[in-house]
Amino acid sequence: MLVGYARTSTLEQDAGLEAQVRDLKALGCEELYQEQVSSVGERQQLDAAIKSLRSGDKLVVCKLDRLARSVRHLGELLEELEAKGAGVVILSMGGQQVDTTTATGRMMLNVMASVAQFEREMMLERQKEGIAKAKAEGKYTGRKPTAMAKTDAALSLLKSGMSKAKVCEQLGISRASLYRILGSAKETA
Repeated sequence: MLVGYARTSTLEQDAGLEAQVRDLKALGCEELYQEQVSSVGERQQLDAAIKSLRSGDKLVVCKLDRLARSVRHLGELLEELEAKGAGVVILSMGGQQVDTTTATGRMMLNVMASVAQFEREMMLERQKEGIAKAKAEGKYTGRKPTAMAKTDAALSLLKSGMSKAKVCEQLGISRASLYRILGSAKETA
């Protein structure tokens, strides 16, 4: 049986998710799991897809980056699937379809996964260099603080006797943000 898994990182990527679902259905996936979550987040649908696999089944994804975060993570997933007697099919891997139930497919996947991880690490390195350059030129200031800008108001409301929950509600900040404000106020006191 073919079990499809589709994932995008953000809720704004609906078109990408729809395209993956379309391609997985076109291939003949009998079961389909989909989610919109970062690859580093908890992926409950991936776990459910893997749990549903039986010996001889194949987990199908459109692209490698929809499945694994790194070569190590891919290796862990492949071990888990092999233990179940299942394989992986990646529809678009450099223009080729890769099936890990064959020796050639496993070799291709390992080589391509290494290249993909290298590419991602190089991109992150370039990104860090770009941010450092922008900071040096005064063009990059990072994310604007939101809750910390409300420090005086939060402290004033708390001193007046307002509950923490009410302060959060009135200022439109989370409880965690309020505790960061309180922690920062203690450090400066």
